[in-house]
Amino acid sequence: MEDLIVKLQEWTVLYGLKVGAAILILILGRFAALAIRSFVERMLTKSRVDVTLVSFLTSVTYVALMAFVVIAALSKLGIQTASFIAVLGAAGLAIGLALQGSLSNFAAGTLLIIFKPFKVGDYIEAAGTTGTVKEVGIFTTELRTPDNKKVIVPNAKASGDNIVNYTATGQRRIDMIAGVSYSDDLDKAREILNSILAEDKRILEEPAPFVAVLQLADSSVNFAVRPWVKTSDYFAVLCDIQEKIKKRFDAEGITIPFPQRDMHLHRGEDLPVN
Repeated sequence: MEDLIVKLQEWTVLYGLKVGAAILILILGRFAALAIRSFVERMLTKSRVDVTLVSFLTSVTYVALMAFVVIAALSKLGIQTASFIAVLGAAGLAIGLALQGSLSNFAAGTLLIIFKPFKVGDYIEAAGTTGTVKEVGIFTTELRTPDNKKVIVPNAKASGDNIVNYTATGQRRIDMIAGVSYSDDLDKAREILNSILAEDKRILEEPAPFVAVLQLADSSVNFAVRPWVKTSDYFAVLCDIQEKIKKRFDAEGITIPFPQRDMHLHRGEDLPVN
């Protein structure tokens, strides 16, 4: 009986110390994981990283640290953790292969949020779609087209090709072509075009509008009309200026030619005889 009590005391001391050490590792490890998570969160917030990405990264950091703490505690109890780590690694590999597309979108979304080639409210062209950015998520980007369609673009496709951001600089150039007849006075046509641009207060003075002969086409002399406007005024000014050009040219007697072809008909007896 005394031998049994002695052995129980020995086991209690031996395993009690191990259990106590394991519990201490869990407690201290959890506090350390929370502290590191808070530090990472503060640093990411100061760097103006997107809130969604901050939440995700801090959660991943905390889970990874706690997994390390649990493994350390189990190892302190004498449990072999090599096989446990191998199982976790195999499970992680399987999950990674199964979610390969999603992980690709996640990586692309992370880069989009960090480097910010566009932000919510920008009018962009990406992945063959043009629209206003409504939301930049971890896996997808939501666009709203001019005709109010909701388009969900995978981030991997959005970042895997050229991204055209029409609102990044706040100014856009309108490129228009105004054709006049070869018989019209080019100086007069240029004066009319310049006056139309000067009368519109939405057109910026700097950079200055550009009006010049661009091309001697088949049926017309084409003027390049290129004013600069605020991005928000682009479509309104584009439509208004084209309408004004048509009305002013009509009022001033400037002809806007259209493609035409002269056809000459010959009777059979008029054809040359070989």
